This record gives sequence, C-alpha cells and structure tokens, in this order.
Amino acid sequence: MKKLITLFVCMVAAVFIAAGCGSKNQNNGKLVIYSPNTEDLVTEIIGAFEQETGIEVEIISTGTGEIFKRVEAEKNNPTADVLWGGSWAIYASNLDLLEEYVSVNDKDLPKAYQNTTGKITTYCLDGSVLLVNTDLIGDIQVEGYEDLLNPALKGKIAMGDPSNSSSAFAHLTNMLLAIGGNYTNAKGWDYVKALLVQLNGKILNSSSAVHKGVAGGEYVVGVTYEDPSASYVRDGAPVKIVYMKEGVVFLYPGSAIVKGAKNMDNAKKFLDFITSKQAQDIIGTRLTVRPVRADAELGSYMKPMNQIKILNEDYGYVQEHKNEIVDHYKQIFVQVSK
Repeated sequence: MKKLITLFVCMVAAVFIAAGCGSKNQNNGKLVIYSPNTEDLVTEIIGAFEQETGIEVEIISTGTGEIFKRVEAEKNNPTADVLWGGSWAIYASNLDLLEEYVSVNDKDLPKAYQNTTGKITTYCLDGSVLLVNTDLIGDIQVEGYEDLLNPALKGKIAMGDPSNSSSAFAHLTNMLLAIGGNYTNAKGWDYVKALLVQLNGKILNSSSAVHKGVAGGEYVVGVTYEDPSASYVRDGAPVKIVYMKEGVVFLYPGSAIVKGAKNMDNAKKFLDFITSKQAQDIIGTRLTVRPVRADAELGSYMKPMNQIKILNEDYGYVQEHKNEIVDHYKQIFVQVSK
C-alpha cells in the first residue's frame, strides 16, 4: 500500500511539473489564417509562433483577391481570424471587414510603416531594385535608373509589363517618383520612354522571367524586386543587387484581424508576434523579404536600410490613378514600338 501511495504522489507531482514547465507547448487554442504568403515565410513564422505560444494555427493559402471575396461572403460568420499578406492597398479598400487593433509593437516600427488606419499591421517590406549579372556586366557602371540608358545596355535589359505585373508597375511608379518627383511630371515620363527604347520593344510576360533571365545569363540587368534578387545573392549566384541612387520605394503588405473573429485574443497575439523582435529577426536572417523593424537583424545578403535612399509611395494617389498611369505607359509603348 505504501508503495502505491508513493507512486500516486509521484504521478501527481509529474503532472504539476509538466503543467508548470511546458506552457509554451500546451494547447492554448487555435487560430485560422488566410494568407497568400510564400511557403518559406509561412513555415518559418508559423512554426516559431506555435512554438512560442502553444496556439495551433490553420493556414488557408490563396490569392489576395480571393481572400477578401471569402471574408466578404463570410462576414456574418467568419471562418478566418487573421488575414496575413497581400497588398496594403486592398486592405485599405476593405476596412469595414477588419477589426480595430494596433499591435503593442507598433511604436517600434519606423513611422512611415506604422498602423495609421487603426486596423492594418505591416510586418515586412519589399523594394524595387535592379539585378545585375556580374559575369556579363564588365566595366559598365550601374548605380541607378539613369545608368540603364547607357547605349551599351540596349537590348540587354529585362523588364516586365506594368499592365499585368505588380512588380513592374511598382518599378514604373518608382521611376516616375525618383526621376520626376511625382507621378505626372513630364521628366519622369520622358525617362520611361527612353528606357522603353533601350528595351528594343521587348517586354517580358511575367515578373519571374525578369530575375530568372538575369540569373541565367540571358540579360545583363533586370528591373525587378528585392525578394527573389536577395535569394540569388544568398545562394551564391553571379548577380548583385543595385538599390537605385535616385531612390527606392519599399512597398509593404498588410495583415489584420477579421471583424468578429472567433479567436480574437489569439489573433491579437499573432499580430504582436509578427512585429516582435523575435519574428523580425527570423525574417531578416532566414528569408529574403525585408523586416520592417529597424532594429531587426539582417543577413549578409541584405543591405541595411540606412544605406539606401528611401522614397515614400503615395498609396492613395497611385491606387486612385492606377488605370491612368497604366494607360499612359501603354500609349508610350505603342509610340516606341512603331
């Protein structure tokens, strides 16, 4: 009997010890997230979040447009708790579907990327850059947009179509802002025309064709974006990233809590986590999107923000006038192609 009592006491003690010491791994509820993010980003961040909080996450991956269609259809009985990823602008166009929440870490983000709507949280950045093939560039200097007009580069530059590629459109507005100072100045549009002449009328059908074409040696320079470019640098490809001396626009995706989310507390914990130093260090050292926090660690393949000339996109203007900008580009392309 004495042995049985001793065994029982030990078992009870073990239960209490497990309860006290295993808090990060215990089941602390669930969280449903709709996300268009890449597999690498989802794997790294969700794994760390589950380990840190004990919250079980269900990820439903689909495109940003489809995500908001679902949230609209489910607004009386939401399935998702959090929307994570996709254009900030589409979040701003659907504020009625989002819950008010400002992360406890919002104050630690650069002012330009803080939550000004009360509903949209930024967690990473992705900038427009030039990708240069170091095996092919030779003595040609490429430090910014103006250098792309070098006659030696004619027909050797890869660029996507701003009318169907989001990264190419981002570069178009970056050019207009960097060269002209705004989106309507004739100086900026004159530059666009000169660049199209340099392309010899060849526009690529997809954003991936641009960086793949440069890394594969088909083109000398690509007008592309930082995320895939940094992955080539990290993996040792014969390329380098150029952050345009005229200025770089870093666009930022959104994340938010769905209005009326069933797992509201866990949703808030997730937004706090993705803006935490822990998660931002993961983004900066393991991935090739850029952390939004200035104090986040960066891999050697990423250039510090304080060494880049930053330009700020006028999101409101660009979204309102996007069709006009694209139409103007198309008109110039037709003129150049004749």
